[in-house]
Amino acid sequence: MNAATSVDPAAPAGSTAGLSKKRPLGDRTFQIVTLVAGLLVLVILVLIAFSTSQQASSWFTTEGIGGIFSKTWDTNKNQFGALAFIYGTAISSLIAVVLAVPVSLGIALLLTQVVPYRWARPIVYVIDLLAVVPSVVWGLWGVLVFAPWLLHIYTSVGSTLTGVPVLGSLFGPPVSGLSFFTAGIILAFMITPIVTSLSREVIATVPAIDREGAYALGATRLEMIRGVVLPHSQGGIVGAVLLGLGRAMGETIAVALVIGSSATITSHLLAPGYTMPAVIANEFGESTGEFKAALFGLAVLLFVFTIIINVVARAVVARSARRGRGA
Repeated sequence: MNAATSVDPAAPAGSTAGLSKKRPLGDRTFQIVTLVAGLLVLVILVLIAFSTSQQASSWFTTEGIGGIFSKTWDTNKNQFGALAFIYGTAISSLIAVVLAVPVSLGIALLLTQVVPYRWARPIVYVIDLLAVVPSVVWGLWGVLVFAPWLLHIYTSVGSTLTGVPVLGSLFGPPVSGLSFFTAGIILAFMITPIVTSLSREVIATVPAIDREGAYALGATRLEMIRGVVLPHSQGGIVGAVLLGLGRAMGETIAVALVIGSSATITSHLLAPGYTMPAVIANEFGESTGEFKAALFGLAVLLFVFTIIINVVARAVVARSARRGRGA
């Protein structure tokens, strides 16, 4: 008999006390390997945070809270305020989420609730292919093809809305096709496959008996989706959106090519701007001293923001799971 399941002869008949508690070697090895892998990821994150914070320490101590969140970024005067880059990152990411989420959710519902499986598979393949397009390809397409084409649309929209309260300040005459809004559209293209895939997986977990019960009570397909599918999937969908937001905030090359590289804070969405990843990618090679420390500081801020978003997403998904179990 295997030693892992050996029985003590002195144990009473029918008792499990004599069974050896020693686990098989394979199970113990697998547990150790997975534990080491998980701890390794945590250690790498801690080391990244420590090393970047150490490189940026002079920026944090020199500028202080007021200097870090100021609007002035002047390399000649050694003034490195990050507010314009934080603003550009937030605005472009918000535009991406606003544009991508309705489309992603609509595609996910279409694939899971409307289209038969044999027709949904080709659509799933196409959506997944969008996720593997390199960001530099998106950026080059955006700056060479998409932005010049959008400039004509921006010009027409800007001339039409000039003088209109609120809309005129948001969508006034453009400077060029490179802008916050162009960057947001490109980011929306990039995060749509992620949000769609995660939302589709969450929606697919809705029990069939719940959907059939809604139909049995006389609900239409739209009423079934609103009353059964969306409430059951709400937490997972919110988590998918937050993960997409984290991806949008961290995108570098594509945004650097299409946003216009202007460190300004403006309500004009068709004006050029800048983001934290973009300024790091564009200016790190020429930076020295306090300038380099400021760029490292931007990396630390971006790291903190993305970690917070991912933690919030995990918390939302976990809370939804607990609610689903009735906890």
